[in-house]
Amino acid sequence: MAGRIRDEDIALVRERSPIDAVVGEYLQLRNAGGGNLKGLCPFHDEKSPSFNVTPSKNLYYCFGCGEGGDAVSFLQKIEHLSFAEAIERLAAKAGVQLQYEEGGYTPRKEQGQRARLVEAHKAAAEFYADQLYGQDGGIGRRFLAERGFERADAERFGVGYAPREWEALVRHLRGRGFSDREMIAGGLAKEGRRGPMDRFRGRLTWPIRDLSGDVIGFGARRLHEDDDGPKYLNTPESPIYHKSSVLYGVDLAKKEIARSGQAVVVEGYTDVMACHLSGVGTAIATCGTSFGDEHIKILRRLLMDRDTFEGGVIFTFDGDSAGQKAALRAFENDQKFATRTFVAVQPDGLDPCDLRVKHGDAAVRDLIASCTPLFEFFIRTEIGRHNVETAEGRLAALDAAAPVVAGIKDRALRQMYAVNLDRWLGIMNEEFVLGRVRELAARRAGAPRDGRGGPTVRGGAPEAPAPQRPAYDPRDPDVQRERETLKLAVQRPAMLGPAFDALPAEAFVAPAHAAVRDVIAAAGGVGSAAGGAEWAARLREAAPDDEVRGLITQLAVEQSRSSADSDDRYAAELLARIQERQLSREIGQLKSKLGRLNPVENQEDYNRLFGDLVALEQQRRGLGERAIGSL
Repeated sequence: MAGRIRDEDIALVRERSPIDAVVGEYLQLRNAGGGNLKGLCPFHDEKSPSFNVTPSKNLYYCFGCGEGGDAVSFLQKIEHLSFAEAIERLAAKAGVQLQYEEGGYTPRKEQGQRARLVEAHKAAAEFYADQLYGQDGGIGRRFLAERGFERADAERFGVGYAPREWEALVRHLRGRGFSDREMIAGGLAKEGRRGPMDRFRGRLTWPIRDLSGDVIGFGARRLHEDDDGPKYLNTPESPIYHKSSVLYGVDLAKKEIARSGQAVVVEGYTDVMACHLSGVGTAIATCGTSFGDEHIKILRRLLMDRDTFEGGVIFTFDGDSAGQKAALRAFENDQKFATRTFVAVQPDGLDPCDLRVKHGDAAVRDLIASCTPLFEFFIRTEIGRHNVETAEGRLAALDAAAPVVAGIKDRALRQMYAVNLDRWLGIMNEEFVLGRVRELAARRAGAPRDGRGGPTVRGGAPEAPAPQRPAYDPRDPDVQRERETLKLAVQRPAMLGPAFDALPAEAFVAPAHAAVRDVIAAAGGVGSAAGGAEWAARLREAAPDDEVRGLITQLAVEQSRSSADSDDRYAAELLARIQERQLSREIGQLKSKLGRLNPVENQEDYNRLFGDLVALEQQRRGLGERAIGSL
């Protein structure tokens, strides 16, 4: 039996395993000053980072839960390894050849279970990859080619083919020194009447890796028509594979997720491939299960929850009912994110893989750019199920969408979406809609109500009324678009042109934004501005008070979300969104007027207003086609 690892080798492994590099494989670290780094602790739930890493001392410590130690102890705890297993794993990454005091210079024959299972999966992945381009892998190659994937793409993601034999992998792994017990424990094989047999046969395989890049399982897609098994077959629960805490592609996406502050959640393995090959390097997918709490924890550590609206988590789903159900499950977890959450659904129902085949890489990028805030997506989905052209339909849509709004825990955000709901329905009675939502929210909270839907009276005095709706909520998507538009109006006025100057002040939801719009108009509009410091100074001087002046200063120095190669498109999209919203308001008012007219008694006025309505609807449809990707 081999002996213990030499102390000199353990010291060398520690020396060559920088704590920030080891921890950085599992969570995003940011500069905390003084040479320290910080991140969200992986050992307990927290919303603000208390997990500190000190590279100069090669140590970590969490001020929230008290966990601390070096790279070895970190790996032991997060991967549930023994001390020797952690040393062996770090040694392999650091290129250190371990020596054992009682066993000479050969590695231990009796390694820990996890290390053995990981090695078996690595060998299986290499075997499957080789088989894909062997004699029997043609069916797998055709499957990939039909979806726009080349050999280099398959090699990049480690895609392979499991031969349609009972024991092809079993024989191969036996030849590599792995026991039947290990193959069954890892889910690579299952027990048959005559011994172990391959779990995956005649299928295309994708290796599923953990954050550190180790293969811990497989996803396998059915290829043969006479295969009566499920379309997708995944590794079962094992000592190293737990489907509720695994994300396919996270090993490839983690650095880009941390850099960009964005994660894109898709539905399948080929969708992940299509996104990455199209330039969306933050794409990941769950593995045979719905998106849940453990997945949220992984993303929160990588994103290190951002307080601003930039970035976030974007879910992409098929346009079918199954995709809608998947989105609903995500919505149920949405409020556990401190980061913003969005949904991107292709109108024609194509998933990212099919979209790339049909329309190219740019279409995949545009799909992600056209994401909609998750709350807005569900509210509009509920509205879309009803005919809002009739009073009955609008009321039915209100009753269907109001519970979604009432389920928003943040009171200010709930109020703002209630106002949006009124606008989207064209009811044009905010207090009526707000009352409906407040009633449902109170029911959710268990507050007793009187017979009229109002608060009950206790002790002779009514309960405190709901607080007044704030002037505006900076997290509201409409308000965010307004602010981005005003940034351009202050910093780069020439980009907006006459379209901005034609917007009335009432086109802006936030009163502060409307005030800035008035200042710009009073200064001659963006059409008269040359930009630069002079224009910003002119606006500041024209401001009616310090509050508006301060906002103009912020708009002048804040970074716009546009990039140099998409400024014009970004400006056009923002303007189109605001114009579309203003037209929706005007259309709602026009519909209300038409509803009050008798088409027989007031035929001339009715026809005139109806013609105006048709023209406005056509204009709004045109704007809707342009209003994509401003968030």
